[in-house]
Amino acid sequence: MNTSDLARQFWRDGYLVLEDFFENNVMDELDGLIQTHFGANPDFQHTDEFLTESQTDVIPWFPQNEGPCAFDTLDEHDGLKALTTKVLGDGWKRDYCMVMFSKQGTSGQAWHQDCPPDDPSQHNLNRLVYTSDITDEIGGQTVVVPGSFRRGVLPAGDPTGHFPGEVVLKPTKGTLVLLHGHTWHRVLPITGAFRFSTNYRAAPKDTREGITDVCVYRNMRYRFSTSSVIEKRV
Repeated sequence: MNTSDLARQFWRDGYLVLEDFFENNVMDELDGLIQTHFGANPDFQHTDEFLTESQTDVIPWFPQNEGPCAFDTLDEHDGLKALTTKVLGDGWKRDYCMVMFSKQGTSGQAWHQDCPPDDPSQHNLNRLVYTSDITDEIGGQTVVVPGSFRRGVLPAGDPTGHFPGEVVLKPTKGTLVLLHGHTWHRVLPITGAFRFSTNYRAAPKDTREGITDVCVYRNMRYRFSTSSVIEKRV
């Protein structure tokens, strides 16, 4: 793995897809834990306002908040640490591990940026781990606009419309996707039984705390810590 070449690709496109990055036995263990935790029909945890306005049907779980667990294994993955260092530089910091679960028939996630792009130097890095395949039958594919992390704030408009040059990603089991926090991205509706991924968020060393507290959507800015819309966008 040439981490220098991969880092250059990431900083060109704002995302990076690496198939078969993780071992199958680790993926199987984590996949089983996730399915056991959520069960067949978990309850939504966000407010009705958020679900309606954001058009984002995701149920989060923070497994490492419950103490040492199997999810800690990937924090110590040598390849992941080496690649993260090459992308973010020395002294980068871990943020949190979040499993994002979506039920059948839900709308996925509307276009958003995970943190405001007002200061280009302040951003998070999504390190998305896929413990099972994302297929056309399941839905929930991730859509990105290459290079959009350099284009400033996500334009106001249709929360689920299309952008020229958008790319649809269908990660398979064991895939790692790196995604810049300012990259414009969305998740397509879920047509199969369920869809989930696990995000080991990180950030450069000088990034302020709580960088992902405010998320930018095409129709609003939303602050998670207060469960409130802080800006309506039209």
